[in-house]
Amino acid sequence: MRIVCAGGGPAGLYFAICAKRRDAGHEIAVVERDPRGATYGWGVGYWDDLLDVMYRHDRVSAQKLRAASFVWQGRKVVRGEQAAYLGGSGYSVNRSTLLEILTERAEELGVEIRHEIAAADHDGFSAADLIVAADGSRSQIRTAHAESFGSRTRTGRNRFIWLGTEQRFKQMVIAMEQTDAGWMWFYGYPSAPGISTCVVECPPETWTGLGLDSANHEDGVRILESVFRKALGGNSLISSDRGRPAQWAQYVETSNETFHHANIALVGDAAHTVHFTMGSGTGLAMMDACELAASLHRRPALSDALERYSRKRRSALHRVAAAGRTSMMWFENADNSFGDDVVDVAYALAWRYHPEEPWGYASHRAAQFPIVRHGRDRYDHARRWYLARRRGEPLLPPTRRS
Repeated sequence: MRIVCAGGGPAGLYFAICAKRRDAGHEIAVVERDPRGATYGWGVGYWDDLLDVMYRHDRVSAQKLRAASFVWQGRKVVRGEQAAYLGGSGYSVNRSTLLEILTERAEELGVEIRHEIAAADHDGFSAADLIVAADGSRSQIRTAHAESFGSRTRTGRNRFIWLGTEQRFKQMVIAMEQTDAGWMWFYGYPSAPGISTCVVECPPETWTGLGLDSANHEDGVRILESVFRKALGGNSLISSDRGRPAQWAQYVETSNETFHHANIALVGDAAHTVHFTMGSGTGLAMMDACELAASLHRRPALSDALERYSRKRRSALHRVAAAGRTSMMWFENADNSFGDDVVDVAYALAWRYHPEEPWGYASHRAAQFPIVRHGRDRYDHARRWYLARRRGEPLLPPTRRS
């Protein structure tokens, strides 16, 4: 089968890897408009479920990703001098590192990857049996067939900007600060040696009240550094990415009634977006890729394969999409409760998109004591160790920390 993937992000590259491993006879080309090694954004987060999937589908890329990733343990909610603690752990990796791992693996398997060429300029589309639209949330391919896909978009209220910082976070940090114009907060986590990712979010009233809507790039960064001086430990923020300053944006939720039309399949952000506070966008995109490759292998008829893929992924995404919408709404209204006791704010954050357990609040309060928190962290570590053994990771995998 002749396949063209529009977009060389995680979804397009991992689809090419999975499809080529299942059938080396596929002729697969990945077309990417950006130069090799250039990418927007800093670090991306993921969870054990993605590693489980990757170890089943391609152990080589899974091992390389795990070796390049940082492990963070626990979440810390900071407001001024006050702090509260939440459990959990996860993984993070620099986005450019992830793309290079996937690019090298795809090339090893015989995938043709062409950089610095727009999808519209690629001459292989007309001859392709399958076109995989992995061209992001602003997908030109999806937009051209929006009615057939049943595409819908909804824009969030808050403003956010994706930055880096020289502050070395060792865990997930959510820092809240009250300014004269209103509340502002960031999510920070390790992403590269000596660098952490820092996503700043605020209501539009805070954004305009601080003059961020009219400030130039340098002045805007200085304003944010001033607001978060304590949480950043006096370290600077890094905005320039690929030589271009990061831009403020509003989250756009994208959904489609179907993920296929004719010989086109949507994957990743072209098919669906989930609010960034869920930390699952990259993982879901790569799971789309796995399912599409599996459907093509199991159903010889292309139409049947695409129907199976669309049905299974839409079903799998239903709950996480609903949780993402709830999470977005919580943060759009959270400034009303940020002034409450910080331990209560952290509890509300932790349970923002699923029902509370009867014992949840009591255990959360108990976990603010170091000895209880230490026991919980040991449990989380043991669980992560068990999951790693189950999927076949080496006995002593490398653990990177910022």
